[in-house]
Amino acid sequence: MSTVDGQSASGGSPGNEPGYFKLEAVVIPVADADRSKAFYAGLGWRLDADFSFDNGFRVVQFTPPGSQCSVQFGTHITEAPPGSAHGPYLIVSDMEAARHQLVSRGATVNEVFRSGAPGAQLDPDGTADRVDGPDPDHNSYKSFATFEDPDGNGWLLQEVTHRLPGRLDSTTTSFNSTDDLPAALRRAESAHAEHEKRIGRADPDWPSWYAEYMVREQSGQELPV
Repeated sequence: MSTVDGQSASGGSPGNEPGYFKLEAVVIPVADADRSKAFYAGLGWRLDADFSFDNGFRVVQFTPPGSQCSVQFGTHITEAPPGSAHGPYLIVSDMEAARHQLVSRGATVNEVFRSGAPGAQLDPDGTADRVDGPDPDHNSYKSFATFEDPDGNGWLLQEVTHRLPGRLDSTTTSFNSTDDLPAALRRAESAHAEHEKRIGRADPDWPSWYAEYMVREQSGQELPV
């Protein structure tokens, strides 16, 4: 039902590619669809659908900014207890900026932390293995924050700027928001400055170097030097 679509590596429609499975939406359990609709709309998430049927079934769908996967809730849509969804990841390129945006829109977001033990990011707030503050070097996958919707469904923010090898299709590069692209450009600019120091001169073909750096960084390949 999501209105976001994409292209396969060969340029065709994803639905026409053998073995191509696109995660479209995840369902979260809520007690009051109208209350949840107001909450997620307040976060600035895109409302894709709100359909009601004579048998009492209702589906509401929102898509977070920059995401190709949506979230659905409503009535008679799941038997899971309201508020029982915990740990869906929301990936951000700048943790502090993302946290500030959510807080400014009325969400209660805990302070940024890092995991002091494997899996500690999924433990309840206040757990000893959660270390206060972001990763000192802002390494990808290391900094977290959490917030809840009105029913207690818990969302986990994770800062990722450079993905591990194999985590993305190396034939496809995309930037999901106006925050992601400038951040990638700044990282390329910093790396390119070091490149020019190494070669001892200005690089007139810097656009091509930037492009190669950004594609390799996003797909987890070895970065240019």
